[in-house]
Amino acid sequence: MPSRKAFSSWTAETNCSPPAIHTQAFDTREIAMSSSSLPSAVKVPHFLGQGRIGLIEKAVPEPGPGQLLLQVKANALCGSERGQFYNGTEVTPGHEAAGIVVAAGPNTHTPVGTPGVVFLMDYCGECRSCRLGLTNVCLNKRGDMGFNRDGGYGVYELVSESVFFPVDADIPMTEATLLLDIMGTNSHAIRRAGLVHPDPQSMVVAGAGPIGLGMLAMAKIRFGADFPVVIFDISPYRLQLADTLGGLPVDLNHHSLAQGMKDHGLPEADLAMDTSGKGTARQACMAALAKRGVLVCIGHGEGLSLSVSPDLIAGERAVMGSEYFCYDELTENLELLRNHLPALQPIITHRFSVEDIQAAFELFFQGQTGKVIIEQ
Repeated sequence: MPSRKAFSSWTAETNCSPPAIHTQAFDTREIAMSSSSLPSAVKVPHFLGQGRIGLIEKAVPEPGPGQLLLQVKANALCGSERGQFYNGTEVTPGHEAAGIVVAAGPNTHTPVGTPGVVFLMDYCGECRSCRLGLTNVCLNKRGDMGFNRDGGYGVYELVSESVFFPVDADIPMTEATLLLDIMGTNSHAIRRAGLVHPDPQSMVVAGAGPIGLGMLAMAKIRFGADFPVVIFDISPYRLQLADTLGGLPVDLNHHSLAQGMKDHGLPEADLAMDTSGKGTARQACMAALAKRGVLVCIGHGEGLSLSVSPDLIAGERAVMGSEYFCYDELTENLELLRNHLPALQPIITHRFSVEDIQAAFELFFQGQTGKVIIEQ
């Protein structure tokens, strides 16, 4: 386990570094494609609502100034797409994309043939937040990929060069998607917690879905294999996966969180990470916190009730939110991915072709998967 000094040093930076332009060269002999060879239109998944996905034809866009066109190779499913799956959308979803640059607009620096991943938020780069490198809380955000901009379930994705992050050509595109919600969101939340609690000795995680499993894996990477992480859920499949990743699972079908933690010999925790977005889970996490403990709310959703004096003041506990991550954090996470890929790969449990995207979503929302990837 890292010393207090080591963790304090890592978390001492209250701000992320300003984003940089990446110009790393890659071998493009096999993957380069000129814009003249691109089709004019392609069929892409169309989320119709009521849990049905069809096909629709969309024009292949031409990149303008500062833009890149990617041929998508992999995109991970996310629980935040539930609304799109059941309510429908005209936008092509997908916000955890990895692909290859096939065309570049004027005033860009990225060579055609470069592989990489796409940052969710099309940040402005000029506001107060962006100047500090806090691109996840941009004050003039231009869009969210896959939500109000066509995203990664399509064959091609048009992005601003500023949200494209190159990766080494030897990293498989499916595994590259781990850099986004799995590693990025969770590393950022751990960093946020460290601003308040620099010497954590234990953690509890609410929800054993992909983000919860990612939090478990990142906690082990950050704090050491012996760092105790209690993780609770109602899905036996996901709890078993958490167990194989080194977590201490608590099945809420049979035990309360308090009883489960006691059974694991951990009556309280320094850090609590809510990835579920459920009010009852947040309350359980709050009750599990030790003095100086920190609850980080990662999953959007329901609320939290607090009694300020006993819950916060008396034990100097803290509650904070954590929204996605800063673009510049991708650099450090890429190195972590290289060094810890075997520890992260088990989170990806299913791979589907885009032709089978309907079955992929149905299985995913049954809670019988880890991370599910659509490969093209």
